[in-house]
Amino acid sequence: MFNINNILRENIKNLVPYSSARDEYQGEASVFLDANENAYGSPLEQQYNRYPDPLQYKVKMRLSEIKGVPARNIFLGNGSDEAIDILFRSFCNPGVDNVIIVPPTYGMYQVSANINDVEARKVNLTADYQLNLEGIAEAIDKHTKLIFICSPNNPTGNSINRDDIETLLANFNGLVVIDEAYINFSRQKTFIQELTEYANLVVLQTLSKAWGLAGLRVGMAFASEEIVEIMNKVKPPYNINEASQELALKALENVAQVNAWIKETLAQRDKLVLNLKHFDFVLDIYPSDANFILVKTTDPKSIYNFLVEKGIIVRDRSKIELCEGCLRITVGTPEENDILLKTLQDFK
Repeated sequence: MFNINNILRENIKNLVPYSSARDEYQGEASVFLDANENAYGSPLEQQYNRYPDPLQYKVKMRLSEIKGVPARNIFLGNGSDEAIDILFRSFCNPGVDNVIIVPPTYGMYQVSANINDVEARKVNLTADYQLNLEGIAEAIDKHTKLIFICSPNNPTGNSINRDDIETLLANFNGLVVIDEAYINFSRQKTFIQELTEYANLVVLQTLSKAWGLAGLRVGMAFASEEIVEIMNKVKPPYNINEASQELALKALENVAQVNAWIKETLAQRDKLVLNLKHFDFVLDIYPSDANFILVKTTDPKSIYNFLVEKGIIVRDRSKIELCEGCLRITVGTPEENDILLKTLQDFK
């Protein structure tokens, strides 16, 4: 049976978080003489001389309306990468504990593990890019704290079988972290709706992909109130700056625009797949639930270098196990996709 106290680091249990100036009073105020800010303002049209809301209340309330999740179940990070790092620092003892990752997958899980001196046990996906449940079960021991699953998966683009994820959630006594960075493009429904079912579930999402806010660095983690409180305790006090909060809040009013972009992206993805299949050097294009496609080619390095020379950048994933020969291509605008296809016609 999952018990968060069994996996939480002892030093985090006893951690007294930094108390910021904005944490120490309730209600409204007009004179702020508590945080040693510049009282005269900012040398900008917009004033940024005051520290931002450390818990991003307004943004979380708007996200709560959109996602159908209470604000107390939402953590905001400086990109999803911060949420990943905080999970390591909260639950994994350096040099002792381990996590499980399922390659090919998003590279930051391994990077965060290395930074935090935590073993990342690799259990490769199957040939059809699904979970190897037997292999995962064999890799788990008493020091396994986290399992990371990216769905839709990066770089393969497919969604992970929902029943398999639920099997892990029901049987693993650590945290199952489902990274849904590309969920807006997927036919699969989000696992956010399962938060009340599984106390050990953490769902990561982002405003960087479908919402087009990569430059603001706003990531989301959805979890039990207990887990969110721990993450808030460990994070830096003002991890989301005021400009990002203001702009994110403004963007979150434009749901219709984002939905239109998603619809257009999916149509362009299908068109791109259809056209790429005509090239002799394209061996396979894997099914995608994301805003990119994984394309198996005869000579990925040459194609990549050829495109770079023409000012077109794709991602060479051919050195990753189970992605041999593959390029990852983001779905662009109709104009960008046409440029790519016309350029590839000249590849010999």
